[in-house]
Amino acid sequence: MLFMVIETFKNGDARPVYDRFNDKGRLAPEGLNYISSWVTTDLKKCYQIMECEDRHLLEQWIAQWSDLVDFEVVPVITSVQAAEMMSKS
Repeated sequence: MLFMVIETFKNGDARPVYDRFNDKGRLAPEGLNYISSWVTTDLKKCYQIMECEDRHLLEQWIAQWSDLVDFEVVPVITSVQAAEMMSKS
């Protein structure tokens, strides 16, 4: 399953997030895969695509960052998958 993870840096401050990442890495449990991410130009939000079969893994990862980041998680499919679904209906 793919998830769009919308991260809002607490207090609009990306520095603590990047400091932890540089010090400890992504802190993702085995089985949770980082696909790609984009950060807003004001450095206040990050949009990430993560992949895993067990949503519990995603929740474990979020717990490692929730002191620095507010999260919104949206299950997503690719546009190719959406087109395939639409062609079958």
